[in-house]
Amino acid sequence: MSDVTETTDTTQEFEVDHAALPQQTSTGTDAVTEPHSRLDDEGDVAADYIEELLDICDLDGDIDIEVTDGRAYISVNASGESNLRVLSRTETVAALQELTRLAVQTKTGEFSRLILDVGGSREQRQRELEKLVDGAIARIDAGADSAHLEPMSSYERKLVHDIVAERGFSSESEGEGRDRHTVISRA
Repeated sequence: MSDVTETTDTTQEFEVDHAALPQQTSTGTDAVTEPHSRLDDEGDVAADYIEELLDICDLDGDIDIEVTDGRAYISVNASGESNLRVLSRTETVAALQELTRLAVQTKTGEFSRLILDVGGSREQRQRELEKLVDGAIARIDAGADSAHLEPMSSYERKLVHDIVAERGFSSESEGEGRDRHTVISRA
């Protein structure tokens, strides 16, 4: 939509948004620019929500948005001495992620699967999951038929399945709702 300004001589001036016009390709034909995706919109809404939350809490942080593997990933990081670490505990990040997903769903009307990382919390959780898997594999190597891990989110279960596969074992999810967990066994 163009901005229209009327001048005193009753002519109209139009401001043209050149980015919205079709782009000329090297072959001379018009190419339609790719529209902003739903996941990009989801990331933008989530980033706005997190930014407002950081402002309210008087916390410093830089927000990065990445869209990969059919999900929007929102990372909040700070350099140097930062008070951001108060939000980087695993349980706190999980709660903030759910609140952010609800904010996105309220704004867009669609379910969100976004992943939130605060101060490297996801990398820390990845290391914790690797230790859990290694402990479970040690129990299997000691003679157990299988090892059941604690209930966790679908995202964390996916990470566990990937770790287990890298270690040459097999895994599957069992249970329903909040009791859904991963069971590891020999391949």
